[in-house]
Amino acid sequence: MPGHENNLKITGAQDFARAERILGCDMDVRTGNGFDVHAFETGESLWLCGVEIAHDKGLKGHSDADVGMHALTDAIYGALAHGDIGQHFPPSDPQWKGARSDTFLSHAADLARVEGFSITHCDVTLICEQPKIGPHAEAMRAELARIMQIEPGRVSVKATTSERLGFAGREEGIAAMATATLVKA
Repeated sequence: MPGHENNLKITGAQDFARAERILGCDMDVRTGNGFDVHAFETGESLWLCGVEIAHDKGLKGHSDADVGMHALTDAIYGALAHGDIGQHFPPSDPQWKGARSDTFLSHAADLARVEGFSITHCDVTLICEQPKIGPHAEAMRAELARIMQIEPGRVSVKATTSERLGFAGREEGIAAMATATLVKA
């Protein structure tokens, strides 16, 4: 079948060596995962992925309790093999009481750049019955991209319910999971 010799199928060890020669470098691709949970408390709004959402409850936490941003921050730290958010910003340290989570995410993204990595893709899933995420998802994507200094097309934010099961299903709080992919520049 006609084609280009650089369009190869990788099936064996020799194919990896050929792909590296074609690309001209060793690729260092890293993937990290993050997960976070925060309980609801009395409030009139909450922060999710950097966007304040009017709601009849807030989220309880040492900082602003932005569960989505915390999971994404941990995903980046995980890809870099740099522990978790609590190691960089200990909740026992009073200076982080009430802190905005963009501080944490910005630190993780800056650390990735300092170590020579580009954040090529992030995916955040919010797990909750309420509030509804759909109307806010684009604003969340834009805000996360702004904080990390990447294109919004490299950020995904979506939501799911837990089918009314567990703490999220009973509307006791919100969980988030996130994945980040980094590539050495």
